Amino acid sequence: MSIDQHEALAARYGAAALPPAGPWNDVIAALMAHRSVRAYRSDPLPEGTLETLVAAAQSAATSSNMQTWSVVAVTDPARKAVFAEVANNQRHIIQCPLFLVWLADLSRNARLAEAEGTTLEALPYFETFLVAALDAALAAQNATVAAESLGLSTVYIGALRNDVRRVAAELALPPGVVGVFGLCVGYADPAARAEVKPRLPQGAILHREQYDAGAETEMRGLYDVALSEFSARNEMKAYRWTDRVLARLGRISALHGRDGLKAALRDLGFPLK
Repeated sequence: MSIDQHEALAARYGAAALPPAGPWNDVIAALMAHRSVRAYRSDPLPEGTLETLVAAAQSAATSSNMQTWSVVAVTDPARKAVFAEVANNQRHIIQCPLFLVWLADLSRNARLAEAEGTTLEALPYFETFLVAALDAALAAQNATVAAESLGLSTVYIGALRNDVRRVAAELALPPGVVGVFGLCVGYADPAARAEVKPRLPQGAILHREQYDAGAETEMRGLYDVALSEFSARNEMKAYRWTDRVLARLGRISALHGRDGLKAALRDLGFPLK
């Protein structure tokens, strides 16, 4: 059943910051309905679901068709428990029937070069790692949209980067491969509330011709109210977006070990020249 456009926009932005209505269809409606789900039923996924999600992922854009990403599908409870521990004990990693670890993967092209008896001079550079990370993100988002179209729910797990060395060891990753984030996939537990989270008003992020932050303070004020109301309904503690940013970026300790990510990446085979 199609989602009403006005309701979808109000859920995403709040009534005080609605953008003008434009073209609309079921695909856009489905995208607008996205929400992070952190409670799952244990029901297994239908046969072939994983392969369908990977096909959708491989249909995403990839820079110069280099395809510098891979994904590891994890269903073993013990292995999921390891990743939950890495990610500050996020229990939904254990709950979900399928946990996908998305990889920036330069090793495949390195092996190609070795087989061809040549050297890829651009491979050690930061640009090449960035392309691989972006490729993984684009692929994962396609898989997420596909999963939601099948009635499944998802949540990204960036906290895998808390300890990329441990993730690499658990997955037996070769040099030149790193887990950039995880993705829980499964059926949402209907007992757990999962409301669409409001985003910043478009006036804060949409610039025309040149960057203009003139309305940013007003837009942030509107969003602080909307997110505070959302968090009071869903997270039992009202907080402003301003407070969230200050808490998340104001202290090194909030990175939970990711302040050492550059050194870890070099240990895992990314020189980052």
